[in-house]
Amino acid sequence: MKDNTKNTDKRLHRTLVFAVIDALHLIFNEGEYADKVVQKTLKRDKRWGVRDRKFLAETIYEMVRHKRLYNEIAGTKNHYTLENLWKNFTVWAVLKGYKLPDWTQFEGTPVRRIKGKFDELQKNRKIRESVPDWLDELAEKELGADAWEKELAELNKKAKVILRVNTLKTNRKELQRILLKEDIETQFLKNQPDALLLTERKNVFVTDAFKKGFFEVQDASSQLVAPFLEVEPGMRVVDTCAGAGGKTLHLASLMENKGQIIALDIYEHKLKELKKRARRDGVHNIDIRPIESTKTIKKLKNSADRVLIDAPCSGLGVLKRNPDAKWKLQPEFIEEIKETQAEILDTYSKIVKEGGKMVYATCSILPSENEEQISKFLKNHPEFKLVKDQKISPAQTGFDGFYMALLEKKKED
Repeated sequence: MKDNTKNTDKRLHRTLVFAVIDALHLIFNEGEYADKVVQKTLKRDKRWGVRDRKFLAETIYEMVRHKRLYNEIAGTKNHYTLENLWKNFTVWAVLKGYKLPDWTQFEGTPVRRIKGKFDELQKNRKIRESVPDWLDELAEKELGADAWEKELAELNKKAKVILRVNTLKTNRKELQRILLKEDIETQFLKNQPDALLLTERKNVFVTDAFKKGFFEVQDASSQLVAPFLEVEPGMRVVDTCAGAGGKTLHLASLMENKGQIIALDIYEHKLKELKKRARRDGVHNIDIRPIESTKTIKKLKNSADRVLIDAPCSGLGVLKRNPDAKWKLQPEFIEEIKETQAEILDTYSKIVKEGGKMVYATCSILPSENEEQISKFLKNHPEFKLVKDQKISPAQTGFDGFYMALLEKKKED
């Protein structure tokens, strides 16, 4: 995190700052999710322009991301009274180089002490990068101090906005041209044929191109998962943890709308969202099935050419876009989720037919959720072999952290 970004040409606007304070109260005291709070906050005043909206979103995320650092400097001890929220905001404003307006909340601000304390705390990784002690220790143990240090620094940066072109309706070059007409500039990404990177963050959901289903918003790392499964048109594919269907829709476009994709999930409301997105994207080879009991899985035994297990995980690879997750996570959850992953692998692997393939994927960077899970699975399931796996490091790519393993079910002699 850099100190003293020069913003001397900018002023703090009362309505925007009060909106930030209100948002932080909802996140820190009411336990609401940061992304939902940001969405809600941006709708508060229709008169807010692009710069106002940018200030709100970036400031809220930044203060959530660096909560521990601001607490330490402000001396607020993780108690979020209204007065303490203002103290934390004051620290943020000073460190960002804003000239503090003549408001009651800023009276007597010790500017030099704030800057001095910031410099002093740079030696302490847990505070500098704002991460809970237990998480810092766990990740250092699993990844090693140097690797974790690099990953953490990258995960504390702002997430880029990446689009995935819906190739059922358009192509990358054509979409780039269409978006430019709507004043949205994009760049191609090397080795990612369906990806466009926004050069400047904008609300793409209001564009005609989005409403017509020409693209989905999906991180570059996430876009690597569907191709990793090696699907072909006409196959029978089961997406076992489909959720709202980002990867399901990608599979459909890779399969050119041919064959069948069975989208499973335990959460029916997420599958309803997938149905809506599929309609917009012009996808019609998806069969949506909520998992109501073990029978749902048993009916599919040995029937699929391809199976995707986008497993529930700690989400440590996507802290850029979900910065509040590190404050909500608990050590017990990590242990529980590892048990769930092992169960899911064991259960859903039964869907793969002989000669079929399966991808196990997580958005975690912890080996215990990734390669160690695959290693245990293969010991217990000699009928499978590892074809290839891939770790995607935020520090090396600048995108989300992911892990993918492609497994093949051997044919019996």
